[in-house]
Amino acid sequence: MTFELTLVLALLAGAILMFMLGRPRADAVGLLMMVALPLTGVISAREAISGFANPNIILIAAMFVIGEGLARTGVAQRLGDWLVTRGGNRPARLVALLMLIVGSLGSVMYSTGVVAIFIPVALRIARNTGMSPAQVLMPVSYAALISGMLTLVAAAPNLIVNYELTRTGAEGLDFLALTPIGIPVLLLGMLYMMIASRWLGAEAKAGAQNDENPKPRLGRWVEQYQLAERELRARVLPDSPAIGQSLAALGLTPDRGLRVIALERRRAYSGCAIGPDDETLLAAGDILLLDRATSTATDDAQMQTRPLSGLALEPAAQQEAPRLSQSPPLPQCAELGLEPLPLSGLYFADRAQSIGMAEVILPADSRLLGKTLDEAGVQLERGLHAVGLRRGRSVLNAEARAETRLQAGDTLLLIGAWPAIEQLRGQDHDLVTTNLPKELDERLPAAKHAPYAVLALAVTVGLMVSELLPAMHAALVGVLLMLLFRCIDLDNAYRAISLRTLVLIAGMLPFGMALERTGGIELAADALVGVLGAASPYLVLATVFLMTLALGMFVVPAATAVLMAPLAMALAAEIGASPYPFAMAVALAASSAFMTPVVPANAMVGTLGGYRFGDYAKLGLPLVLLVFTLTLTLLPWLYPFY
Repeated sequence: MTFELTLVLALLAGAILMFMLGRPRADAVGLLMMVALPLTGVISAREAISGFANPNIILIAAMFVIGEGLARTGVAQRLGDWLVTRGGNRPARLVALLMLIVGSLGSVMYSTGVVAIFIPVALRIARNTGMSPAQVLMPVSYAALISGMLTLVAAAPNLIVNYELTRTGAEGLDFLALTPIGIPVLLLGMLYMMIASRWLGAEAKAGAQNDENPKPRLGRWVEQYQLAERELRARVLPDSPAIGQSLAALGLTPDRGLRVIALERRRAYSGCAIGPDDETLLAAGDILLLDRATSTATDDAQMQTRPLSGLALEPAAQQEAPRLSQSPPLPQCAELGLEPLPLSGLYFADRAQSIGMAEVILPADSRLLGKTLDEAGVQLERGLHAVGLRRGRSVLNAEARAETRLQAGDTLLLIGAWPAIEQLRGQDHDLVTTNLPKELDERLPAAKHAPYAVLALAVTVGLMVSELLPAMHAALVGVLLMLLFRCIDLDNAYRAISLRTLVLIAGMLPFGMALERTGGIELAADALVGVLGAASPYLVLATVFLMTLALGMFVVPAATAVLMAPLAMALAAEIGASPYPFAMAVALAASSAFMTPVVPANAMVGTLGGYRFGDYAKLGLPLVLLVFTLTLTLLPWLYPFY
């Protein structure tokens, strides 16, 4: 063993120790190695930073941007909402569908991004079904890890292995090289977690339930202020006499018992909610979202219903809450040729991407003091309506709201478009914002561009699968399309790129070069072959998988692949076998870190699910054995040793 090899191995041991201890953080370790390796004299400073010139670094950065575009346009959230609607109240079915969607989306996104998107979805499923968050969060992280086995671009270890293959003169992997193994793993993982997730509910503590000061949900305010029966929805059909008339001319005003909260206008591929003013003109197909001063029950006692011509009911969209029956038409609707649509029972909380609420309190010097709600309405921020009034702990009913003069300390519930809600935060004279809902944090900044985000993704994947362009080039085309379609802007595109990940990979890549030049890889390969003797290539393949898995218990997946890929291919060369099954075993094992909370996907759900280290070990071990068995069975069949 030469002195240079001793220095390189010492640095490698130090890097592994720092990864195990978690101090300093992983990207700082990569930066340290980038600085330290040239000091050994084995590689130059230029070679130490050559990882940044690796095409896979650009590919990883591009996939971060594409994933953020899918998140900002709500593609992922809509998949989650579909899951909540379709999954019903059957835990096993919900877990299976959740893993299927996470795995599918994760095949074109990195695991941390898809986990971040689906944590709120999983918690909503737990809240709606009475399941423990622990029962749904670990399936999310496991499915995200498995998604790394579905396509070449789904995980950094795949790209590192692909780079090592091309560096040593072999052909690179195609986009779907891992898919024949990844799909069976995902299906087996779904089946396993449908059964195993039940064990988590009794043991893991639901950390998500211990939030001391959670933000309120819109649904809570709907219930607290008794708003559910005050909603009215009406659609303007092509032959309605209201077309082309302004709201003021139509008399849809508070003094007639109605407030137009929002107006939905359909466009080619999406809809938009308008915060209308008195001069807004109605068009065919517009949907009016109105608040009534009285509830449905009161209306029933006071008004007659009569059928209208030229208008029809819009099919009710599926919602999480129980649906109320169709409300009786108000006289105003009859006069205007509008027929109410079926109600949701959510008081527009199902339109949370467009319409929001806020609780505000009146300070002692507010100009609204002494006025009624109707009188105060003209002085509220444009587009906002006060639909609830609370004095102390008492919520005032409709009659009291109409007559009560506002006092300092009164709490108003305001509703309107989100931009107007957000402007309240800067207003400190007449109104002081005391509560903003959780839905404000869940808004999608580019929801109307979702079809274009799907198109950009389809073009990117199509170019990769067809091999018309190299993977890096295809990913850059996808990024350009995301920008052109305004699914994401440049500032947010740069923010989406995880520099920590790029620095870690670029800093660790030169280790392969250093170990090769000093003979370290050849030495390790010779030693393993000496131990294994004339063993079957199956045993060598199993050894590579298990070594990668063991290292991955303490080291992040990208670094594990950097260290193990050169060794795996050197072992293949020593026994005269094809490098492909051994290289792919490294990629599969690096994505099989189910037994450890070290990997980011598992760490992200650890606190929310209340998991202990033993939970990962108990649930992860059987799944690791399943992947190990499939790898040894399918890899030699798909990619023969000789």
